Amino acid sequence: MAKREGAPEGGMGPVANSRLPSSASTVTIIALLCLGVCVAAEIVRYDAAPQIEPTALAVPERIADRAGPGTVPELKLRSTTRIPMPPGVPSAHASTLTALPSGELLVFWWAGARESAADVAIYGSRWSSGRWSAASRVVERHELGLQLGFGVRRLGNPVAWAARDGRLHLYAVATGLGGWAASRVVHLVSNDAGRSFAARRVLPLSPLFNTSVLVRSNPIATADGGWLLPAYFELGNKYPMLIAMDGQGRPLWTRRIGTSRASLQPALLGLSSTEIHALMRDHGVQHRIQRATSQDAGLSWQDQVPLDLNNDDNSVAALALAQGGFAMVHNDVLPAPAAPRQWLRLSTSSDALHWHGEQDIARGASGEEFSYPSLQQVGAQLHVTFTAQRDAIGHHVYDVVAAPRAP
Repeated sequence: MAKREGAPEGGMGPVANSRLPSSASTVTIIALLCLGVCVAAEIVRYDAAPQIEPTALAVPERIADRAGPGTVPELKLRSTTRIPMPPGVPSAHASTLTALPSGELLVFWWAGARESAADVAIYGSRWSSGRWSAASRVVERHELGLQLGFGVRRLGNPVAWAARDGRLHLYAVATGLGGWAASRVVHLVSNDAGRSFAARRVLPLSPLFNTSVLVRSNPIATADGGWLLPAYFELGNKYPMLIAMDGQGRPLWTRRIGTSRASLQPALLGLSSTEIHALMRDHGVQHRIQRATSQDAGLSWQDQVPLDLNNDDNSVAALALAQGGFAMVHNDVLPAPAAPRQWLRLSTSSDALHWHGEQDIARGASGEEFSYPSLQQVGAQLHVTFTAQRDAIGHHVYDVVAAPRAP
């Protein structure tokens, strides 16, 4: 092998012991630089968010006072059932409810061999005349991949929203490579009241290739026909987010909810045209339902003291009731060795701060799971769906009666 020559006259001296970076090293350096740029962009996205005029919520009066100060809604159980499952599909999880102007109710969930299995698809059922229709498949990963133009490895949490213009929007968590931390949010739209859907886009939510944003809880309406979609970021630091949509379902802006690095899956309560409360799953050490509030319709958020209610890393669902007051479904904690998702409770409040544990939805035996609830009101009835034993979706119906009671 020829001996390396010294540097030319006037150069930096001999280079016999130096080496040019290898191809692998170059790729690594470029990848790290790209990652650094993306992380910096993620930070700037929240620290230097543009000034935006707030959009009022679709709340004509303060919900906390609608039924009178200190009024806690009374919920009377009417019926319990399970939603029909697709034949031969053993696992079901993460239901979401939405009500149509017709008074019909739709539920969507994922089902398959197990969580993250290749055969997991999003299914739906329709509540009409007091009964659920047979389960129908809404979308599976191969079909979705063809519509989007890239491979989809797994499907997860769906969230549904019936827009003012009659279209139904369905958001679903989807991944290509990697686990749930590599998720994207896929947006599908139905023009026939949920009987068929077409993929519209992957929501442009993160500089990290739109990766690691997930959805779980129902949106709330804004006065201009749009909605606020709760979401959360899960790669590294975990934190809750808010995505504002216009009346056509186009993303307008995003905001981080508070400063917590261990809160997930925000459930939104609109108390007035400008005030929002977010109740969140605790992925940290406090083991309480986490809380943040906004006084400008979601543009800025302030962390608050957690609720005095247990939360052992479990999803919650909350809803402002038409008669006044609020309802929430959450997992309480039984003494060890009970499992953290063994006890599911329904609580009510007059002010979204002080909650009354009214009744159990399910209090299972050791190792049983009742979790991931969703709430929707139709007329004077409150509908609750939830994961029942990871093999079915449970459904309870409650009559809503305003009953004065000290908070």
